[in-house]
Amino acid sequence: MSTADTTRLSIFPLPGALLFPRMHLPLHIFEPRYRAMVTDAVARDRRIAMIQPRGPGDPPPLFEVGCVGRIAEIEALPDGRFDIVLEGLARFRMVRELDVTTPFRQVEAVLLPAAAPETLSLGERAAVESEARRFADTGGYAVDWEAVSRLDDESLVNGIAQIAPFDPAAKQALLEAETLSDRAELTIQLMSFFGRHDDESGTLQ
Repeated sequence: MSTADTTRLSIFPLPGALLFPRMHLPLHIFEPRYRAMVTDAVARDRRIAMIQPRGPGDPPPLFEVGCVGRIAEIEALPDGRFDIVLEGLARFRMVRELDVTTPFRQVEAVLLPAAAPETLSLGERAAVESEARRFADTGGYAVDWEAVSRLDDESLVNGIAQIAPFDPAAKQALLEAETLSDRAELTIQLMSFFGRHDDESGTLQ
């Protein structure tokens, strides 16, 4: 692999926070190092890469796959914090972490090929919606099901992956699923598992 195949990314390691291509992720930025990262990104290419920590540590180790996003919206607050919205551009695979002087971490990474928007079969779509209803009922979540029914397949599945209270390992498995059908099937399995174990603090290893 040549350096021409790689790109330098500023990373925001945040457990449980997933970004997918063509999806949006709102973030409230308050730590000084990440405020510096946002300022730096705005001055350059507006890119920030989301990746999950793989465990404890200082700094914590990272999963290999994340998603780079572009700052699509930004509001600078009077005290120096930011409210931003990232628009997902592409998943990436980390090659190595870079030795940098910036307060925020940076990595060398390979951008993974962007897939075209995918669709589910009618049966797959129905199965996702059915399990989502059971999961919401079990957890006591209020959902606008009419709005859900208007979502395209990709927004439905990836949206569940982003907001559902799965553990980081489960979230990572969803991010790394290669196709929308694979992610839909795994989403159904996870909603079933975490729905049944809601009172037992189930985790996926």
